[in-house]
Amino acid sequence: MKRDYYEILGVERSADDATIKSAYRKLALRYHPDRNPGDHDAEEKFKEAAEAYEVLSNAEKRQRYDRFGHDGLRGQSGGPGFTDINDIFSHFSDIFGGGFGGSIFEEVFGGGGRSRSRTKRQGVPGTDLKIQLPLTLEEIATGVEKTLKVKRQSECETCSGTGAREGTSLEECPVCHGTGELQQVSRSLFGQFVNIVPCSNCGGEGRVVREPCTTCHGDGRVPGERTIKVKVPPGVSDGNYIPLRGQGNAGRKGGPAGDLIVYIREKEHEEFTRQDDDILYNLVINYTDAVLGADVEVPTLSGRAKLRVDPGTPAGQILRMRDKGIPHLNSNGRGDQLVRVHVYVPRKISAVERELLLKMREMEGFQPTDKEEKKSFFGRIFDSFS
Repeated sequence: MKRDYYEILGVERSADDATIKSAYRKLALRYHPDRNPGDHDAEEKFKEAAEAYEVLSNAEKRQRYDRFGHDGLRGQSGGPGFTDINDIFSHFSDIFGGGFGGSIFEEVFGGGGRSRSRTKRQGVPGTDLKIQLPLTLEEIATGVEKTLKVKRQSECETCSGTGAREGTSLEECPVCHGTGELQQVSRSLFGQFVNIVPCSNCGGEGRVVREPCTTCHGDGRVPGERTIKVKVPPGVSDGNYIPLRGQGNAGRKGGPAGDLIVYIREKEHEEFTRQDDDILYNLVINYTDAVLGADVEVPTLSGRAKLRVDPGTPAGQILRMRDKGIPHLNSNGRGDQLVRVHVYVPRKISAVERELLLKMREMEGFQPTDKEEKKSFFGRIFDSFS
C-alpha cells in the first residue's frame, strides 16, 4: 500500500508550494543515487519522494489527491509512478525549468549530476595564442609599452560571430535540445551508470546553423591581424608571461575569445650579465691604476657613471654600485651593479718597459712575502663575492 504523499515529504496538508519544494530538496539531496551508489533502499526512497513531489507540486493533481487520495490519480494521463531514475530526471527537467526558477537538481548539485541544464550554450570558446616578446635589459629595467601585430581568428563582422546568414539565427539543436550533451545509460550488477557525452549533432555547442554565413561559412570567425599594445612592468625575467584576456582567437559561433599569452624573452647584452636583479660588468684596468687607485667611468643601464677604484685593488675583486641593477618586480627597491675588476697584462712590451719591470721586480714593495698581507689580499677578493 502506498504511503501518504504528505507523510513522505514530511509536510502538513496545508503546506504551500515553497515548503513542499524545500522538503523535496532535502530528500533529493539525502537519497540522490550519486550520493548513495548501489543503495537500493535509497534509490526507492528517491523515487518515492519524486512521485510525491510530482503530484503535490501540480495544483490540479494535488487537488484530486486531496479529495480522493491515491485512487483519484489512477487512470489519469501523466499520472505518478516512476520505474526508472532517468524518467525522473527527464520528467522534472521541464517542470523545474519553469515556474520555480531553475532546476532543483541544479541548485542542490551545482548543475552537475544527471539533470539537464536548460541554459543555451554560447558557442565554443576560442583558443589561446602564445607569442614571444624579446626585451633588452634597458627595457626590463625601466618597463616598456610594446605594440604587437598578432595574426588571429577574428569575429566575422558579417554575421557578428554567429555563423548564421544575415537575417537568420542559430537554432536549438533538435537532438540535445540545446544542452550540448547526451546521456548514455548503462546497467550492471552494481547499479545504473549515466555517462554524459558531447552531442554529436551540434559538436557540444547546443545550437546549429541552418543557413551558414557566406563570409565565414558558418564558423563565425575569419582570419585576420590585430594590433595590440602590451605594458611590461619593470623587473620582469626571461620566462615570465603576461596574459591578455580575450585577445586570443575568437570563439566559434559567438563563443568567448581566448587569451593572448605574451612570454618575455631577455636579449643577450653585450656588456652586462644578469644575476637575479643584479647585473655584472667586467672592468679591465691597467696595473698602475690597480696599484695607485683611480676614478674610472663605467656603463650602467641608465648611462655612464663614475666609479672609484681604491689603491691596491686586486684582480677578481667585486665593486658594488648600489641600486644600479634591475628593479624588483612588484615591490620596492632594485638590485645592484657588480663590477668585477680585471688587471690588464700586456703580451708585448718595449725594451724600456722591460727594464722598468725588472727594476720593480727587485723592489721590496712588489714582493708578496708577508703572510698576513697574503691573507688580507685573498680575504678582500672573497669578501667581494659575499
